Amino acid sequence: MTTASKPDIIFFDDDIARENLLPLSFTRPLALLRAGITTIAEKWQAVLPGRRTSYLTADYLQCKYPAEAGADNLFIAGNVIPSKELAAAISDLALGETLVAEHGCIAFRGSADDFKAGRFAGEVAWTSPVCAINMLYDIFTKNAEILADDFLRLTEGRKSQPISATCTIVGDPSSPDGTPKIFIEEGATVEAAVLNVKNGPIYIGRDAEVMEGSCLRGPVAMLDHSVANMGCKIYGATTIGPYCKVGGELNNVVMIGFSNKAHDGFLGNAVIGEWCNLGAGCVASNLKNDYTEIKLWNYRAHRFLRTGLQFCGLIMGDHSKAGINTMFNTATVLGVGVNIHGSGFPRNFVASFSEGSTAGFSDVPLSKFFDIADRVMARRGQKLTEADRAVFQAIYTIADTYK
Repeated sequence: MTTASKPDIIFFDDDIARENLLPLSFTRPLALLRAGITTIAEKWQAVLPGRRTSYLTADYLQCKYPAEAGADNLFIAGNVIPSKELAAAISDLALGETLVAEHGCIAFRGSADDFKAGRFAGEVAWTSPVCAINMLYDIFTKNAEILADDFLRLTEGRKSQPISATCTIVGDPSSPDGTPKIFIEEGATVEAAVLNVKNGPIYIGRDAEVMEGSCLRGPVAMLDHSVANMGCKIYGATTIGPYCKVGGELNNVVMIGFSNKAHDGFLGNAVIGEWCNLGAGCVASNLKNDYTEIKLWNYRAHRFLRTGLQFCGLIMGDHSKAGINTMFNTATVLGVGVNIHGSGFPRNFVASFSEGSTAGFSDVPLSKFFDIADRVMARRGQKLTEADRAVFQAIYTIADTYK
């Protein structure tokens, strides 16, 4: 098959998964969630290269992420993590065929009209296990497995930058077959750090910096332009997204990108969206005092649901902030544009565009939210686009639905 004849990829959002993944899916299609090293979309682009990609997502997100459908498309569930075998099965689909697993449709090949109308000419059964991000906690509970796969794909046949002699390496830096366990991209700086690869690999992205005294215990990934401040302690499986800055202690955390937890304080079994900030001394519990099963707020159910987990920390939607010395109870969920400050533990769920503390919360006017977002993004050379503003206006309108 030539590049010209390859069908386009359109990542579609499963409605149930999308609601279960709020507040992170308020602001992005599911395929733009980060798990492991890259986003889900980037993983599919690697295994099915040379194709135009777009997104079929919530109506209000289409102004920023429009679907670009031709006559021949591969519609792929945006929350499904690819494997080579799954990619091959999707590539083999004929026009009108859909690939179906136990949980539902994984992929369909055909026109947008046929997909939306459910006009499927035939079904192909997929009976092997499927790795998918269905719930918020899947992002950190599955991060070790996904990160390891991403590491092998991204480093295959490539040579790492040299590891500085000032660093201490714990464990063998290479597998028996010669595959590296530490990979440092061009422009990254790693000095006087402890790199432990006994339990998994360590990936350092382009122009990232690991400052002296930092301890990284794999599996760990630090993406492009991210920074680990002096004395930072990072336990796996942790992903620090692009342009993030971290300090203190992190354990099994995924930061999607452009967010800061730059100072001392603990964060564990957590997912942090984009453009978030946790002030100095912030701590977030990931374990209940009585060691009982954790319940987590679920937007779809409008209540706290059992997770089957003993460890779950902070889930933080995009553009949310926490003042210095903020304390979070186990399994706290913050929506989009939340501003927490003051002493004591805020409640375990804070709705989007809320500001306050244990003394009470008030609504954040959209104009104030935009002013803050403009200032925050300008520090990274970014700015809110008109499409961004339309997205947040829509989220603001529907926010009360999920209180």
